[in-house]
Amino acid sequence: MDKPKKILVIRTDRLGDVILSTPVIKNLRKNYPDSYIAFTCRPYTKDILEGNPYLDELLIYDKYGYHKNFLATLKFALYLRKKKFDLALVLHPTNRAHILAFFAGIAKRVGWNKKLSFLLTDKLAHTKDQGKKHEREYNLDLLRYLDISAEDKEIYIPVQENVQQKVDQILAKEGIESKDKLIVIHPCASCPSKRWPQSKFIELVKMLKAEEDIKIAVISSADQKEFGKGISKIEGVIDLCGALSISETIALINRVRLFISCDSGPVHIAAGLNKPVISIFGRSQAGLSPKRWAPTGKNSYFFHKDVGCKICLAHNCQKGFKCLQAIKPAEVYTLAKKLI
Repeated sequence: MDKPKKILVIRTDRLGDVILSTPVIKNLRKNYPDSYIAFTCRPYTKDILEGNPYLDELLIYDKYGYHKNFLATLKFALYLRKKKFDLALVLHPTNRAHILAFFAGIAKRVGWNKKLSFLLTDKLAHTKDQGKKHEREYNLDLLRYLDISAEDKEIYIPVQENVQQKVDQILAKEGIESKDKLIVIHPCASCPSKRWPQSKFIELVKMLKAEEDIKIAVISSADQKEFGKGISKIEGVIDLCGALSISETIALINRVRLFISCDSGPVHIAAGLNKPVISIFGRSQAGLSPKRWAPTGKNSYFFHKDVGCKICLAHNCQKGFKCLQAIKPAEVYTLAKKLI
């Protein structure tokens, strides 16, 4: 294809999805150093992209708020049209993402053959539900389709210096120094099929607390604080549930010796910062499994148990999430000890 002058990348789903899309930005910049590259995302994922040196512009599309109705979406598309992009990469197929790219008048619109894909000019067969490769690879496949080199697969996570200073001050007030072995626990996830039982997290934390020189903090999003309640009541555990923004969460994870979490977006923050991370997976559906969603860092590990389900019903599980129940706190503790 001819060298595009202005490129728009669109991804309006969740935190981890956007994080795993950052190699696309980096490879675009390497291949087109003089092109103008913009990214459209939701408000709550913008902290993952602000400060990214490979981006020229961040365009916020609030599909659950300000841009919820079709008229507002159309106005946003017309706003994009004024920017005169000549290439759009729609990394995750949604009706609205395809509508935006089409009504923005972008000449070449590349994405996946799902949802309103007839609005695209180029589409790849959507086989993500088969989970044959990692989500990061699926993202890079759009570049490969365009014969754009996609050799650099590293995630980029910006750490804002002023935010890091703020978080360091929060930790100092809690008696945590830079030399301390800080473990952060994130017991939350968007779906019950991803959540390791709170009782198991509590048992794990009690084991870890018995070790010398270990400090533990528990975090969650503001709407999932309930999943950290039991852990935060353990003596000495620092309760930061619902207290941190995404950029502050990034800064906190940047300080950890180890991050332990359910399968969730912050896992990919830790992996992107090359921090040791243990992720706990349920679900065996191919498109939801660790093969597609595991953290990608050099120090990334995960637990996932096959409990013999012929068909995984994910959040509609009729077996009490046996796959999650099968993961024992003692085995997570053994790995955690090695990593710290």
